[in-house]
Amino acid sequence: MTSTLLKRLGVALATIFGASIFTFVLLRKVPGDPARAIAGDTATEETVAALRQSMGLDDNLFVQYGNYMGSLLRGDFGFSYSTGNSVGTLLGQRLPATLELGLLSVIIAIVAAVLAASFAVYSRRRWPDQAVRAASSLAMGSPPFWIALLALMVFSIQLGIFPGPEGRLSPGMLKPPNITGMFTVDSLLAGQWGTFANAAWHLILPAAIVTLGPFAFLSRLYRNQLRGTLRETFVAVSRSHGLRRLPVYNRHVAPHGLLSLLPAASLLFADLLAGSLLVEKVFGWPGIGSMTADAIIQKDFAVVQAVLLLAAVLYVVVSLLADLLMTAADPRTRVGAR
Repeated sequence: MTSTLLKRLGVALATIFGASIFTFVLLRKVPGDPARAIAGDTATEETVAALRQSMGLDDNLFVQYGNYMGSLLRGDFGFSYSTGNSVGTLLGQRLPATLELGLLSVIIAIVAAVLAASFAVYSRRRWPDQAVRAASSLAMGSPPFWIALLALMVFSIQLGIFPGPEGRLSPGMLKPPNITGMFTVDSLLAGQWGTFANAAWHLILPAAIVTLGPFAFLSRLYRNQLRGTLRETFVAVSRSHGLRRLPVYNRHVAPHGLLSLLPAASLLFADLLAGSLLVEKVFGWPGIGSMTADAIIQKDFAVVQAVLLLAAVLYVVVSLLADLLMTAADPRTRVGAR
């Protein structure tokens, strides 16, 4: 177990280091001059040149990367020239909103995928299986940005069931005490039931849109895993010993299939934190995604660079934790296992 942990930790650190190099070089090779974007179109060339020098953009890439890594090791993610705040402050303000949206979306996706796939496989009828496959295909092939706009038009503008793109709370609603930064959790901890209901009301529709992609992937994965497990020898042996079909399914087939969802769901959670950019923008959700969209438009490289690196770190950390959980739950996944 210790050797497995050390090997995977080494791979994780190497991956983060490689991601830092990739994001650093990539953002400095894209078209556009961040100094000109910050100074404005009316600024003189002398002003832009002085700003470029103060930002260290005249140094070669090796010097720039060394300065960048040195700042990171000191906990300095840079300065956002478009907002006038440090990137670390922006991340601290925006990350809880994205975490809240991502956690609920993953929970909904897992529960819906497990229920839909279980119903499709256990029923042994063609129409439930076809319905689940059609729903997953539709969810996987629908652009989240377009679905978000359509959902706003139908459920907010026409029906008035959910609020429009007004953020995490209705105008005039007081925020809960800042404990975790997630409004639903903080309002529950503070006993503010009205704030909790309002925050949940604003959260349901964007979370449902973000859930579509993960649900499509997880439902197909769990369905295929269940079908494969039903063909295993131990299932036939259990049935031959007189066990009824439902106990065999609940005790052996379903738990065996759930193991395959752990790494997939963990990576999808990391993907949602960095990939809900357009959905957050549509709903006015003040998270990492909408912040990244604004930073890309304004060529605020420090923000985009920090978010890309954060996404890479989340992928690596969540994947490492999922591997460790899988190793503890299934000894067959350990290094050297036969």
